[in-house]
Amino acid sequence: MLGDRLKALRLERGMTLKQLSEVSGLSVGMLSQIENGTADPSLGSLRKLAGVFEAAISSLFTDPDAPLVHVSSPNHRPTLGTTGSEFFYERLTPGRGDLEMLTATIPPGRASSAREWAHPSTECAFVISGELRVEIGEAEYTLTAGESITFDSRQAHRYVNASEADTSIVIAVTPPTP
Repeated sequence: MLGDRLKALRLERGMTLKQLSEVSGLSVGMLSQIENGTADPSLGSLRKLAGVFEAAISSLFTDPDAPLVHVSSPNHRPTLGTTGSEFFYERLTPGRGDLEMLTATIPPGRASSAREWAHPSTECAFVISGELRVEIGEAEYTLTAGESITFDSRQAHRYVNASEADTSIVIAVTPPTP
């Protein structure tokens, strides 16, 4: 779905892969792999592509044919890599553009991004297991299994696993801007 949507946006603007590569800073090979569904781009790459098309990241995943009822099964979910692909988010929801739910297992010492960033949404993170540090502006919150945090994600934020064990989480974002 992402590859099809990216190709459609590129062609709507009359761009070649080479032109998109020049503006986005991503290689022609990577762009081709994304369009063909053989590579999962990092969130950083998605941000660059969304910027080129002056669109929200979520628009890259919007599927006009998304079902009204959607069942998500392990090993059949689209994935989103973090910058540097330190870990992957699995997408639990279809691309209707109203709600995004993701799950991830964050390895020890890893973070959702190199630095905090903001986007116009409301976000909720629920810790399934382990310990999660949530950095929001100057504040830090440490959550353990069973706890959640909800915040206005226009505040710069990121998720960090500062513990020595994996941390499993579920994140809900509305409207979607992963």
